[in-house]
Amino acid sequence: MSDASKPIAMLASAVAPRAKPSTYPEPFASRMTGREKRQLGDVFGLKNFGVNLTRLAPGAMSALRHAHSRQDEFVYILAGAPTLVTDEGETLLGPGMCAGFAAGAGNGHHLVNRSADEVVYLEIGDRGAGDSASYPDDDIQAVLDASGHWQFLHKDGRPY
Repeated sequence: MSDASKPIAMLASAVAPRAKPSTYPEPFASRMTGREKRQLGDVFGLKNFGVNLTRLAPGAMSALRHAHSRQDEFVYILAGAPTLVTDEGETLLGPGMCAGFAAGAGNGHHLVNRSADEVVYLEIGDRGAGDSASYPDDDIQAVLDASGHWQFLHKDGRPY
């Protein structure tokens, strides 16, 4: 998209949902059923950080529980009551609440919608090169390659 064709401003709900629900390989991708991401930062050509408007249907989760080596992450809850699951345990969140995860801290985290209502939140993360992600609950690890795509491996290094 050229700079001339990028919008100055727009309604977040007008951004099309991401076509592929998950970049995880199976059997993990199907666990992301009920999650919808609208990549707001991409619409404006942002390169240094990403911003997603994410919706979780009842029973859905944001991601596998994970921690990044080089990427800071931040979430801000707009609607609903997700459960934040971290190494410390579980915390019920609500509208107006936020949480942040510093790069390299190793604190595995994700959101789970255990309520009967939809959850809507903003997620923001940087796009620094050389990032990797660990997944404490699953046999998977991820490395961000030079082209900005995630490569997924078993914990013993075998590719998926």
